[in-house]
Amino acid sequence: MDAQILNIAIVVVYLIAMLAFGWWGKSRTRNNSDFLVAGRRLGPFLYTGTMAAVVLGGASTVGGVGLGYKFGISGMWLVVAIGAGVLLLSLLFAGTIQKLKIYTVSQMLTLRYGSHATQASGIVMLAYTLMLCATSTGAYATIFVVLFGWDRALAIAVGGAIVLVYSTIGGMWSITLADQVQFVIKTVGIFLLMLPFTLNAAGGLDGIRSRVDASFFQIDGIGAQTIITYFVVYTLGLLIGQDIWQRVFTAKTPSVARWGGATAGIYCILYGAAGALIGLGARVALPAIDVKALGKDVVYAEVATNLLPIGIGGLVLAAAVAAMMSTASGALIAAATVARADVVPFVAGWFGKTVNTDDTDNPEHDVKANRVWVLGLGVVAIVIAIITKDVVAALTIAYDILVGGLLVAILGGLVWKRGTGIAAAASMAVGSVITLGTMIILEINAEVPLDGIYANEPIYYGLIASALVYVAVSLLTKPTDAAVMRSWQQRVAGGSAEESDEVPVLTH
Repeated sequence: MDAQILNIAIVVVYLIAMLAFGWWGKSRTRNNSDFLVAGRRLGPFLYTGTMAAVVLGGASTVGGVGLGYKFGISGMWLVVAIGAGVLLLSLLFAGTIQKLKIYTVSQMLTLRYGSHATQASGIVMLAYTLMLCATSTGAYATIFVVLFGWDRALAIAVGGAIVLVYSTIGGMWSITLADQVQFVIKTVGIFLLMLPFTLNAAGGLDGIRSRVDASFFQIDGIGAQTIITYFVVYTLGLLIGQDIWQRVFTAKTPSVARWGGATAGIYCILYGAAGALIGLGARVALPAIDVKALGKDVVYAEVATNLLPIGIGGLVLAAAVAAMMSTASGALIAAATVARADVVPFVAGWFGKTVNTDDTDNPEHDVKANRVWVLGLGVVAIVIAIITKDVVAALTIAYDILVGGLLVAILGGLVWKRGTGIAAAASMAVGSVITLGTMIILEINAEVPLDGIYANEPIYYGLIASALVYVAVSLLTKPTDAAVMRSWQQRVAGGSAEESDEVPVLTH
């Protein structure tokens, strides 16, 4: 009982601290750039911490330990794939992305192609970020259910409200400051507490090796197909996700974006290995956990409460909450940014109206408008998490369309000068339709519900179709307008119109 009370006290102190960082971030937030991208002023330390925090959520932390318990060392591949995505994005594209001085992925497409049609990508990105936020919100509520004994809906509402408050008050500055604490807590919790205590309880690596099957030490024990799936879904998804790009926009310089992000990617890979080793050690130290009945995610809480000293378990549980909250807050501000900057103008265009979402003449009004969007979409995410039992299925659909539909147009614009706006729009449309259509067909014919949604084929077919259409249509249509390409090349070279944060103007 004393241990439980101490654990609860530690988590409560952590939650109060998150609210305090919200108020601290508010003092730094004076305009649109401050609220959405922390004024584009993050140096190496803050940038590395916030990038690592946003990508290492509940699936990486709680899920990674569970995979280690179930499959051994190969359970690390989920987080390794995430780390690989961060590394590739940082080393190949982050420097260029940072120079663009924009707010959303859709604005990059607009700047590169000068096409109205590419604005449709904002709708897919909004669905993805909103579902990611709802998934993370429901995930950390599971910790509150165990810790406080609350009803699931109440746990989601309380946890979601805390993220909503600090995100709304200070925007990206509050989220960045909170991420630093979350990054430190996760680092201490995983590397300095859970890993040594669990390995010690299991008798070290030699003790583990002597008490488990050899397959637990096989690097491909989880299955080659599963490993490929992780890289296709997570590595490719991280290359183009708004929640990740928005962190890149916060970097002070291209060098910070490149090398700070690469450091975060390496950290993620080490984090994944540590999580798998913790799960493997728990397999020996706590062999009676019924993962079939309770699910693999329960392993993390079992290690925290049964293998760690009094008080330490509370810090480790706080680390799990930190991981989920950092992902939820990052997804929330990404959803709000896309909704206001991309979706509203795109939908307004259907009715022949023009909407200016960047009130640079009144920075205070601009910040208030962004707060309204964060607050509104945060409430929507909480409601989705409460009423939906399988938000993961919705997130999978959004993730598949994101990769299958948008990846080629986005990366193609970054690496191939001959790519055209018509080709980008056509590839997004064809890729999305093929991905969604394949998913529906597989689901109709599936013997087990949701098998079609979780299948790998939709992404593969969508990517192939999208790539073929993009190349073919680009070669069959006129090159992108010279004025559009000059504007694009100016931004890529590190310059822009008055070095401003204005939204790029459509030329045709």
